[in-house]
Amino acid sequence: MWGIVIALISGALMSVQGVFNTEVTKNSSLWAANSWVQFTALAVCLGAWWVTGRENITGMFQMDHKYMLLGGVIGAFITLTVIKSMEALGPAQAVLLIVVSQIAVAYLIQVLGLFGVEKTDFEWMKVVGLLLSVSGIFIFQR
Repeated sequence: MWGIVIALISGALMSVQGVFNTEVTKNSSLWAANSWVQFTALAVCLGAWWVTGRENITGMFQMDHKYMLLGGVIGAFITLTVIKSMEALGPAQAVLLIVVSQIAVAYLIQVLGLFGVEKTDFEWMKVVGLLLSVSGIFIFQR
């Protein structure tokens, strides 16, 4: 149950953040706004790390797969693409497409067992669910 609540909060925060970031971009520039978002996220994360016990920060560099450290780089492009999609489509339509894309890619990662995720069996019902989500986008647009 707690996971569902956290996921719902995450989705709500992503939507609000996307709107905020798009508005900031209108008053500055895309990369300036993106930099501000990433800088403030860094400040919050460092503050939280400092307050919650300051666990070993260098442990992440001991990973076997160094490409896993590219989350921040991906985050910068997530911010960029959310801003541009909300600017072009509006918040509701952009979030619909973003969520369907997340579902499709996450399921592909899971089925193929990519990036160390435990591999699961392919299920047609999940593809049907994804297709229903896509059809929901068309219904929403009308």
